[in-house]
Amino acid sequence: MSAEKNCGIIIKCLGGLYTVETPDGLYECRARGVFRSKGISPCTGDKVELKDGVIYDVFPRKNHIIRPPLANLDLLIFVVSTVSPAPNFLLLDKFIAIAEYKGITPAVIITKTDLGESSKIKEIYGSIGIDVIEVNYNDENTINSVRDLIKGKISAFTGNSGAGKSTLLNAVDPTLNIPTGEISRKLGRGKHTTRHAELYKLAEGGYIADTPGFSTFETNRYDIIRKEELAGCFREFSGIEGECRFRDCAHTCEKGCVILDAVAEGRISESRHASYCAMYEEAKKLKEWEIK
Repeated sequence: MSAEKNCGIIIKCLGGLYTVETPDGLYECRARGVFRSKGISPCTGDKVELKDGVIYDVFPRKNHIIRPPLANLDLLIFVVSTVSPAPNFLLLDKFIAIAEYKGITPAVIITKTDLGESSKIKEIYGSIGIDVIEVNYNDENTINSVRDLIKGKISAFTGNSGAGKSTLLNAVDPTLNIPTGEISRKLGRGKHTTRHAELYKLAEGGYIADTPGFSTFETNRYDIIRKEELAGCFREFSGIEGECRFRDCAHTCEKGCVILDAVAEGRISESRHASYCAMYEEAKKLKEWEIK
């Protein structure tokens, strides 16, 4: 391996063995023992330096999800179906809040648009500046929109089982060849799937993350947002939150709160605010030992 080409990205971690993609090709290697003493655990998505066939250094991450362990995500894409299953707005808002908290760009892709109404989802999330794509498999332009969204990026797809993630990914990149209805084989779902993550290279550039456990992702257990930080994870609050006349306002029920006024005036979605309130109540119950 030449000195100029000794850096790469971890695309798979399993049993202490790391698969690293470099300009020279793929290398299977282990990490220096010193990482353990420093509390560093290399994971999928990490950019690393190799030396003598060993991971010698891990470059700083721009973000990190604990479980499944995954670093340096550009996009976290939420696949939502109009029916079967019906949209779960609270779960969707929890995922989006985690993405915002971690500095990962959220996006929403709506499937089964021929079976149900998608305008409400598009209105709620499109109005706050989140990319929303309505997929119609009879319209190649909608598939191209997804391809353009993920091209050259490290992305992960999540959503309820049955939302159509495997069908969508096969349409976007047939080389993935994921059996429909068996997304657990490559993109992981269900309580018995493993906890490792893997990156698959897309034909047009970029990677899609194999993310076992995302469908049952327990946001409060693995990526905790304190109640004081929660409002900052709802982007539509950011422009007006500072105008609130109450210091440390919870924005849940206080008379005269500017957030509540914005909800009443239709400037903030009622469903988004309801999700915020539910998450705030959950955050209030957190014990300090759970946060550490």
